[in-house]
Order: sequence, then structure tokens, then C-alpha cells
Amino acid sequence: MVNIASVRADPAKTLLSPDDSVVLLVDHQPQMFFGTTSADRADIINATVGLAKAARVFGVPVVLTTVASKTFSGPLLPPLAELFPDTQPIDRTTMNCWEDPRVVEAVKATGRSRIVLAGLWTEVCVALASLSAVDQGYAVYVSTDACGGVSVEAHQNAVKRMVQHGIVPVTWLTTLLEWQRDWGRTETYDAVMEVVEAHAGAYGLGVVYAHAMFDQTAR
Repeated sequence: MVNIASVRADPAKTLLSPDDSVVLLVDHQPQMFFGTTSADRADIINATVGLAKAARVFGVPVVLTTVASKTFSGPLLPPLAELFPDTQPIDRTTMNCWEDPRVVEAVKATGRSRIVLAGLWTEVCVALASLSAVDQGYAVYVSTDACGGVSVEAHQNAVKRMVQHGIVPVTWLTTLLEWQRDWGRTETYDAVMEVVEAHAGAYGLGVVYAHAMFDQTAR
């Protein structure tokens, strides 16, 4: 039953906010991409960079972590390294980054209660970290389009497993729009539109078209 008297124009408490979010990007590295077949690798890279840029627009802290970068998996995805030139990724030996105290301390240091997580592979590094963080009280949102697995089945099964434990599947674009939420928030509007134009495919192309037509009409 709805208590009509208590209904207000307020967002749900479960919605992401830039003030309570931290982004955790896990193992976006060449060797991990080599084994990824669940989606087009270029699409995963685009989504990952889009999510990272969205975090920068809203001042959301980003924790970068890699696995065996010197001996097996290779360096961090170059576009991510370029976006965060002053951030040294935490390089681990553990498949589950939540078993590395440095990663956990980096997330804790942000003071944020909601983790937006993405990485490779979905069924290992993403799922294990997500399940571990949820087990300790964090709310975890996995940007599934910025993740990839060794097969479609592996990726899908991992998402199902995480959902069963209360982890929320999202996409990079829904995360961006959830952080913005109101086009009247002019302080981030232009930056959001720049990210959309660069990474949101047909939606971004539509924004480019609208800008071009409006500019032409204004002449």
C-alpha cells in the first residue's frame, strides 16, 4: 500500500550519486583482453573509457588496479593511463582484488559506500571482488558493458551470480545519466554532453546532430 501522505518528489535511496560513489576499474590490460570473447573488445574499451570520463566529470574517485602487469598481463589500457596520469595502478598477484589490502584501503579512503565496478574478466576478477565487497556491506553496481569474459556464457553466468547476491548490473551510460539526473544541473551539462558525443554511439550522434541544427537555426 502506498501512503499517499508520505509521497514526495525525491529520488530513490538506491540511486547512485556522485557524492557516494567510487569507481573501481580492474585489470583492463592487453593479456586480459586477448582472452575476452563475450563482446567486441572495442566496445568494452569504449564503455570503460566512457565510464572513466564520467567519473572525472563528477569528481568521483577512481581506483585503478592491475594484475601481474610486469610478468603476464601487460600495462593498463593506454586511454585510462592518459586520463589518470598521476594515478599509479595497484598491481596485484591476487585474482580477487578485494584480497589485496592496498585495494581495499584505497576504496575505504574515499569514504564512499557505493562501488561502481568494471573489469576483466567478469567471471573471475569482477565477480569475486563484487561478491567480497557486498559481503562486507558495500553496495556494488557492475557496469557490465565495461566488462568482458572468456565466453558469452561465462560473462552471463557471472552477472546472474552477482545479481543473486544483490549486485546491480548497470551500463556506463546509465551510470553517467544517473549521476547527472537533472539537465538543470548546468555545472556538469556541457561536460556530460562531450562524453556522450564521444562514446554514446547513436545517442551521441544525435546530440551532435542537434547541436549542428540548433547552431544553424540560430544564425
